[in-house]
Amino acid sequence: MDLFDLSDKVAIVTGGNGGIGLGMVRGLANAGATIAIVGRNVEKTQAAVAEIKALGARAHAVTTDVTDAKAVAAMVEEVVSTLGGIDILVNNAGTNIRKRPEDLAEAEWHQVIDTNLTSAFLCSKACYPIMKSASAGKILNNGSMTSLFASPWSTAYASSKGGMVQLTKALATAWAPDNIQVNCFLPGWINTDLTLQARKDVPDLHEHVLKRTPADRWGEINDMSGIAVFLASAASDFITGTAIPVDGGFSASI
Repeated sequence: MDLFDLSDKVAIVTGGNGGIGLGMVRGLANAGATIAIVGRNVEKTQAAVAEIKALGARAHAVTTDVTDAKAVAAMVEEVVSTLGGIDILVNNAGTNIRKRPEDLAEAEWHQVIDTNLTSAFLCSKACYPIMKSASAGKILNNGSMTSLFASPWSTAYASSKGGMVQLTKALATAWAPDNIQVNCFLPGWINTDLTLQARKDVPDLHEHVLKRTPADRWGEINDMSGIAVFLASAASDFITGTAIPVDGGFSASI
């Protein structure tokens, strides 16, 4: 038995058309999974689907607002009808607004919380009946390093990611009897569009990350491929409710 074989599995990856999500999509596809790539940018999602199909894997694009319960329900229905089921859900969709708490508007707070945390709850809840009926499922949540650390400019983002870790634990304990494993991955400083903007917004961020990271580099999106395969595969069947850093040692350093 190949513990990492996903050739008979269907995965949904929200925010899978770029950055960390695309890195995870690549890993899942290379392990044989069929991927539903969910995103808001149609052209970007179609490009990601084309890339995955070029690898020889099945892929399907879905344009969805993951903060809207009705849209999420329609997305799940489309994936099931088109791809035949749902075995894996990666809750990766996210956004950030870098402002100090006193400068953060209520609408901006809700935008970040709804995109990062509420969407994971809605997508997980919508996928649960399908996974329960199959007596198996894997849910992977993006918790970020800011679930462990915070800064003056990450008020809403850090709050959403801390909530993601606790949501992971709550879902894991609730759904373990249904043989559904729910885990959190905590990306460190990965080269993405979001962190490129962070380096523009935060003075000396690049140098600080290199100084604190024992691996002495920023992560690349393909560094997220392995954790995706591990947490989506039979290799992690007795692991649930945990949060695993993928950070080159950043969280272990001082």
